[in-house]
Amino acid sequence: MVFNIARLLATCFGLGYTPLAPGTVVSAAAVLCYCFIPAIQDLRLLIPLVCVVTAAGIWSGQIMEKRHGEDPSIVTIDELVGQWIALAAMPATLPVLLLAFVSFRFFDIAKPGPIDRVQRLNGGWGIMADDLLAGFFANLSVRTIMGVAAYVQMVLPL
Repeated sequence: MVFNIARLLATCFGLGYTPLAPGTVVSAAAVLCYCFIPAIQDLRLLIPLVCVVTAAGIWSGQIMEKRHGEDPSIVTIDELVGQWIALAAMPATLPVLLLAFVSFRFFDIAKPGPIDRVQRLNGGWGIMADDLLAGFFANLSVRTIMGVAAYVQMVLPL
C-alpha cells in the first residue's frame, strides 16, 4: 500500500511511465496546470503547493530508489515542482511560458555547477534538490531576459 502511494506520487499519477522523455512530459503538464488553473499562479497557493509536493517527492523518491535504483527516470515529481518554480510569479503569456519551459529543461538536463552538486545528496533529497535549483535558475534567467527585452524595447522602440 505504501509503495503504491509512493509510486503514484513519484510518477505524477503515471506520467513518469511515458516511454519517451517523461521529465519533459511532466514539465509540459506543469506548464499546462499553471496556465489553465489560474489559482496556481497565485504565490499564496503556489509556495505552499511547492513545499507540500517537495516533501511528497522526497518521501516517495526515497521509496522508489529502494525498488528502482538511484534517481529512476520514472520519478518525475521533481520536474513538476521545478517547473512550477521556474514559472513562479510569471505572467501566463505564451512567450513567457515557453521561455520558462525551455529554460527549466535546459538547467535540468545540463545541470551546470551547483545543480549537479546538489543532485548528489542522498535519497529523495538528491532527486528533488537539483530540480528545485534548476527551477530557481530558470526563473532568474526568464526574469533577466524579460528585463533586457523591456529595456531594449524602451531604448529602441519599434
